Amino acid sequence: MDLRQLEIIQAIAETGSFTGAGAKLHVSQSAISRQILLLEQELGEGVFLRVGRRIRITPAGEALLQLAHRVFQDVKDTVALITDTQQPLLGTVHLAGGMTAALYVFPDLLREFRAAHPGVEVRVTAGNDELCARLVRNGSADLGLLTLPVDDPGLVTVPAFEEEMLLVVARTHPLARKRRAGAADLRREPFIVYDAGSHVRRLTDEFFGREQIEPQVVMQTENAEVGKAMVRNGLGLAILPCQALASEPRGGPLVCLRIHGADLVRRAGWVYAKASRVPREVQALLAAFDKVKPRLRLAPPAGVRALKTAE
Repeated sequence: MDLRQLEIIQAIAETGSFTGAGAKLHVSQSAISRQILLLEQELGEGVFLRVGRRIRITPAGEALLQLAHRVFQDVKDTVALITDTQQPLLGTVHLAGGMTAALYVFPDLLREFRAAHPGVEVRVTAGNDELCARLVRNGSADLGLLTLPVDDPGLVTVPAFEEEMLLVVARTHPLARKRRAGAADLRREPFIVYDAGSHVRRLTDEFFGREQIEPQVVMQTENAEVGKAMVRNGLGLAILPCQALASEPRGGPLVCLRIHGADLVRRAGWVYAKASRVPREVQALLAAFDKVKPRLRLAPPAGVRALKTAE
C-alpha cells in the first residue's frame, strides 16, 4: 500500500465512482481499477463493492479512508510547519491571563518574545480565569495563563509553574511582632480576599475551612497590588501569591509569613485551543516562557517566618 492508493481511495469516496476519481486525478479509469485491485489482493479484503453502477465502500475501505485523511492532514501540517519556520513570525498574538500573570509574568515574557519576534504585535487581556478561558476557547486569544485546574475538553493545558501563597500583614499589626503564632490568631481578623469563584479564592476558602476560620471579608479583588495597598494601610490581612511579594523591601511596611503545614500552592498552566497542530505563535510564546521561568520568584526566600497551623 502506498500514498497514491490512499489518494485514489479518497478520490473514489469523494466522487462516488472510479470514472470520477480518474477525472479528479487525471488518470484513466483502468489505472484506478488496477490500483484498487492490487490493493485488495494485498489486503485479502474488498475495499469497494460494485452494486450495478454504484460504488459502496466496505468496512476495510472505510478504515483506509480514515487513514488517508489522517496521513494527508499530517503531510499538509508538516509542510505548513516547515514553510512557516522559514519565514519571520508576523501578525498579531493575543495573550490572556489573570491579574497576577499580567502583573508579574507577562512583562518579562513579552520582552523576551518581542526580542525574538519584533514583527509581531502583542495584545494582552487581563481578567478572571473564566473570561480568559472563554477568550481562548472562542479564538479571541491565542494563549492563556490560568490557575489550574481548567476542565475544558476543547482546550489543551500545559503546566507552567507552582507558586506558594503567603500570609501578608502590615508591619504595625500585632501578628508581625509575635515570635510564635498559629492559625487561631487569624480567626477574628479582617481579610482582603480574591474574588468569589476564582481558583485562588477556592484555595484560601479551603484553608479557612480546615482551620475553622471565619474571615471578616472587607474587600474582594483580583489585583494583588490593590490587596497589598489595603494591607499596608491596616485594613486587613491577605493571602497572596509569592510573586506579588517578591519586590517588597526587607524591613518595609509589609511582613510575609509562610503558612506552615497548609497546602497553599497555586498551580498555573498555559491553555490553548485544541487543534491538529500547535500554532507557531503559541510555540514561540511557550519557548520564550521557558527562558524567563527561572527568573520567576515562586517561593519565599530563606528566613521567612512560618505561621503554624493546627496539627
